[in-house]
Amino acid sequence: MPLAYFNRKETFIPTARNISDGKTEGDFSNGANSSSARFFSHMLLSSLMSATLIVLAAGIGSRYGGLKQVDSFGPKGETILEFSLYEAQQAGFDKAVIVLRKDIEEEFRRRIGSRLERVMAIEYAFQEIDTALDWLSEVPVRTKPWGTGHAILAARSCVREPFATINADDLYGADAFQIMAYFLERECAPNLYGMVAYRLSNTLSENGAVARGVCTVGADGYLADVVERTRIERYGDSIGFIDEVGQRHFLPANTPVSMNLWGFYPTIFEHLEEQFKQFIQQHLHDPKAEFYIPSVVSQLLREGRVRVRVEMCESEWYGVTYPADKVTVQRAIARLYPQGLPS
Repeated sequence: MPLAYFNRKETFIPTARNISDGKTEGDFSNGANSSSARFFSHMLLSSLMSATLIVLAAGIGSRYGGLKQVDSFGPKGETILEFSLYEAQQAGFDKAVIVLRKDIEEEFRRRIGSRLERVMAIEYAFQEIDTALDWLSEVPVRTKPWGTGHAILAARSCVREPFATINADDLYGADAFQIMAYFLERECAPNLYGMVAYRLSNTLSENGAVARGVCTVGADGYLADVVERTRIERYGDSIGFIDEVGQRHFLPANTPVSMNLWGFYPTIFEHLEEQFKQFIQQHLHDPKAEFYIPSVVSQLLREGRVRVRVEMCESEWYGVTYPADKVTVQRAIARLYPQGLPS
């Protein structure tokens, strides 16, 4: 039986029996009629586990035109991150490590810091140009952070346990956190990581190109490869991306993609450190080069050093890349939380 898997037609419900005896078999229930069972299993999991989130919040938001990490989206002025932490806390997560840049720390803490602390324990880590580069005699001059892999590495001193990662400006859906919480509690291991994937067609912006980790998943449910594609958008009824040499390639609408909802064992930090050194040696003076987590995972898969379990999430995903995306996300949140978050 795979990990906890939720979709609109059927729901895997981990029961008291199969959690307590260490098995992963479960009861299948119609999703529309299983709210009480899902509530019970969710509360049971929450009481058994302690899990950590690393929140990637150091981006500069160049296409959005501002700090979308602290922008208001909910009925009560809530940020996207407040909804994510609330849903994560409901699934059993009890600590978040927020990865910021020092130059936005004061505004972030002032605007939403205390509100986040009411949801779960909060720690801060900082992603600067020279983070994890103490071995380098020359620190390059650049304005853009080194990327998502570097952001996770920046949180190393705050994490000793299996953890999940999320983007601060993505709304993943409650089911996604339940899937990941169950994985971290029951499956995550030094050489076994996890990822919650979404269908490509459910993750696009109507307002421009986006970047996604395009995944190849084997019949056994394990990740075979993941490639960061940075120029994905719709072309009429099709979806395609432009590669590094300007060639267009089309992708099926149901292609699984990573939205940076990964589940890692702390062994990932050793791999990140090793690969980041290699990356810096190759791209030290390239101001646009980014150290993406999909590239790290892809190399580990090629070398046979880890396996990555993939679970598809059928929940709606929402995020903001462009200013015009804000209205779409606000409408979605209003449908999900018409009264805003509970006080």
